[in-house]
Parts: sequence; C-alpha cells; structure tokens
Amino acid sequence: MNMSETVPTIDTSNITKAIDVISQIILGKENSIRLAIACLIARGHLLIEDTPGVGKTTLSHTLAKALGLDYQRIQFTSDLLPADILGVSVYNRDTSKFDFHQGPVFTNVILADEINRATPRTQSALLEAMAEYQVTVEGETRDLPKPFFVIATQNPSNQIGTFPLPESQLDRFLMRIELGYPDNIAERELLKGKNRKDLLEEVQAVLTAEELIKLQKQLDSVHVSDALLDYVQSLMEFSRSSGNYIHGLSPRAGIAILSAAKAWALISSHQHVLPEDVQMVLPSVIGHRLNFLYDVTDKQALQPAEHLIRNVPIP
Repeated sequence: MNMSETVPTIDTSNITKAIDVISQIILGKENSIRLAIACLIARGHLLIEDTPGVGKTTLSHTLAKALGLDYQRIQFTSDLLPADILGVSVYNRDTSKFDFHQGPVFTNVILADEINRATPRTQSALLEAMAEYQVTVEGETRDLPKPFFVIATQNPSNQIGTFPLPESQLDRFLMRIELGYPDNIAERELLKGKNRKDLLEEVQAVLTAEELIKLQKQLDSVHVSDALLDYVQSLMEFSRSSGNYIHGLSPRAGIAILSAAKAWALISSHQHVLPEDVQMVLPSVIGHRLNFLYDVTDKQALQPAEHLIRNVPIP
C-alpha cells in the first residue's frame, strides 16, 4: 500500500510549538512533555508519580495554558468529599427549586493533586468522569467539557498519609510517568533564572480547544499496519505466557498501547505507527499495569517494559 496516497498529511506544527513553549518552563524534560501531550491527544488521562517539588503541578498548568484549555486544580486531602469534586445542588428560595452548582471537574484540564492522600471513596468520584466523560449527581447525568483531561499526581506510597490507588482506578490512566530530578545544566538554569510562576504568567496559547479536538479526531488517520498489530499482540502474549508477571496485559491495555503509539507517531509527524513509537510509549502505558511475579530488589533490574522489549522481537 502506498502510504502517501492513502494517508492524509496531518499538520502538527502547533503541537511542536506547544512542546517548545512548555519546555521553556519545564526544563530538561521534553520526553515527559511529549508523553503528556500524546496522552491528551489519545483521549487518555495521565498519572504523575514523583516526589514533591519536581514540577508536577507546574507541568499541568503550563500544558493547559499552552494548549488554550481551561484549568482547575483540586488539592486532595483526607477530608475531601465527592461533592467537592463533582458539585452539589443548593435550594433556591426564589424559584423553589434546587440549582446545581458545578464542581471543579467541569473543566478541560483538571489537576488532581496528590490524589492518593484522599480516601478511596473520594478517589472513586473521578472514575465515571474519566471513563465516560460525564458525571451523575443526584440521579442526573451531566456531560463534561471537551476535551477533558485528568492529570493526577501522587506521592510515593511509602510516604505518610497516603491511600494507594486500587488497580481498577490505576487502569483508568492511559499513562503513568515520572519527572525525576533535572540534570545539572537544567537545574543550574532553574537556580539562576526567573521564578517558574512568573514565567508561567507569560505563557501564550498556541492552540485552541477546537484545534485540539480536531487533532484527537485525526488520530484515526494514523495508519497501523498488520505487522505492527502483530508486534503489539506479541508483546501482550509474552506478558501472559512467559510466567514472569502476576497478570498479563489485558485487551484494554493493548488498546491503550496502540492509542498511545498512534498519538506519539502523530506528534512525531509519522503517517504510520513504527515499532519505535510503540517502544517509546510502552514504559508509561504498562508501568502501572504489569508487575513481576517475583520481587525486584536490584535497582539495576529491568523494568517490565524493558523486559518485554528485549524478549519480543520486532516482526
């Protein structure tokens, strides 16, 4: 098949501009920025797990501003209630009716900051919103704005006052990433440069919500060959049959790998998905879905994605 005849060219120049803008605020983390944008284009949700102070909140706010999206932040605490997220109905004496007051979930980009500090009941309040792009409050279903993107941050589970996310909720996140500490050059620039909050005020949008929705729809135009599907299925089959993992990758995990790879290919200006695109997104897509059957105590040991890539040949 001639790709140039069957696959339309997709203009991603504004996405490249957005990556450049965000990279001026979040220094030395272009790969993480590209993953976050790919997650949004793939209509997924993003979990960022890392220690406090490495730029998780700044990344989410900068991404929203650069992409021209409305943004809300919720600080999750142990006393946060579902109504604090979804909204609540209040009786109006003038009309003798209940008026619904929307919660912060009614936005384009919502930052669920330190989500694992809240109780499981409150954590689960986001489940319907993340899966169905709607919420049901007091028996009435309300649609959420489009695009809708949840970025949740969580502290390492060994820190005091955390409630680990259950596997069913972890699976709602298309990707999980870590930012990590900056390298010496980026950290020196952070120490010498302007405050990140001041720089954030200067960020101008290079996209609109409508343009982003158009890009999401164009994801279906990214071609996937049968050989590429063979590779993804081989990765899934190895995870199930090798005996190395507690549970193999589910069909939904396979769909997540493919969606993320298509988004990565799109922002990389590829008109069809390459095996390298799959390998680039694999750690972030399966890192929270696939666990070794045995304990890995060696810090140099392979992670699940690396183990899969080394053991499953490219067709």
